[in-house]
Amino acid sequence: MSGLAAVLGDLLPSAIGIAISPLPIIAAVLMLMSERASRTAPAFALGWVVGLTAVTVIVLVVAGPNGADTGSSSTTASWIKLVLGVLFLGLAYNTWRKRPRAGAEVEPPKWMRGLDSMKPLAASGLGAALAAVNPKNLMLAVGGAVAIAAGDLETGATIVCVVVFVLLASVMVAGPVVAYFVARDAMLHPLEELKSFMQEHNAAIMMVLLTVLGVSNLGKGLGGLLD
Repeated sequence: MSGLAAVLGDLLPSAIGIAISPLPIIAAVLMLMSERASRTAPAFALGWVVGLTAVTVIVLVVAGPNGADTGSSSTTASWIKLVLGVLFLGLAYNTWRKRPRAGAEVEPPKWMRGLDSMKPLAASGLGAALAAVNPKNLMLAVGGAVAIAAGDLETGATIVCVVVFVLLASVMVAGPVVAYFVARDAMLHPLEELKSFMQEHNAAIMMVLLTVLGVSNLGKGLGGLLD
């Protein structure tokens, strides 16, 4: 149990980092406010969950069921964390450099303009792409999978970690969709406020998040290499 708890603690930052990604949250809210909300929003959330699960499982399969019980594998995991740390810091700097200037109107990406008319299949593909192809989320998913692989857990415990990781990473995308269908009228105003907040503070949220993740991964990677 202690090994499972340690792995869950290690993958928590990656899961939270994926969960608070502004653009997927804004996309989910926009779909919920469209005329096709009942079809596109659930498809988007499902695509997100499937894409995230696929990346996590693929990394675990590549790592191998016993990949974490050797010194070389432990060193490899440390190097991966070190590289991820550098990449996250690079993304943080790029986000800061491209941030909107004070007083400038924040425009959403062009691909969001077609969300109102998007079909369920396309929405599902978009959800999968934002979860598994987006560079930041892809690196975080790899980091979470590496943390699970490095725990050298039994199959049951590994499955628990994957499920917990995906659920936590999906809470801000799938959560609003579930809440919308449970209490539609009550959720419209909070969802609009959430969209506005995420859109206005997208750069700041991403910069802080990526910096924290970069420093965290650098520390873990260096600590593992120096042990």
